[in-house]
Amino acid sequence: MFYTMTIAGLERRLPMFPVNEQIQIAALNMFGDVELTEACARDLLRLAPEFDCILTAEAKSIPLAYAMARQSGKSYFIARKRLKVYMKDAIEIKVVSITTKGEQMLYVDGGDAKAMKGLRVLVVDDVISTGQTLKALAGFVAQAGAEPVAQMAVLAEGEAANRTDIITLGPLPLFDAQGNALPY
Repeated sequence: MFYTMTIAGLERRLPMFPVNEQIQIAALNMFGDVELTEACARDLLRLAPEFDCILTAEAKSIPLAYAMARQSGKSYFIARKRLKVYMKDAIEIKVVSITTKGEQMLYVDGGDAKAMKGLRVLVVDDVISTGQTLKALAGFVAQAGAEPVAQMAVLAEGEAANRTDIITLGPLPLFDAQGNALPY
């Protein structure tokens, strides 16, 4: 089953997956879709306030953050899902997202946190649903002593589509077990 929609002027068929017995999601996966990634980056940058750098979480929004950084000439940082050997004095925050089963930790390298200090940070994700990933990223911005200027996502899923504190390119419904779109 697929959900067809237009994103940044491009039509895409998003495969649908159950997250529990009652709810399905239409999964946006920008990996390998350079055309969509570049178009979304362009359109999000048109909506973005002034910023100095971008922060995103591993993994699906990395291509988006890279494209936004390349198009804007700004740097980007990544909150990683695993602590890497090269990461020193890392900041860690616990997060639970709709697409990840159970709790996970996110880590920002201490050097990256120091580099963000005092900067205007644009927090970016591919899809927001519960908002937990963006909340964790905002926690990193605060701990780094940086200024959060906006939270952005390509799509806002379900009730997140009603949030006014996030800049998105559009809504993405949740679906019942039969594939019917649920109201926001």
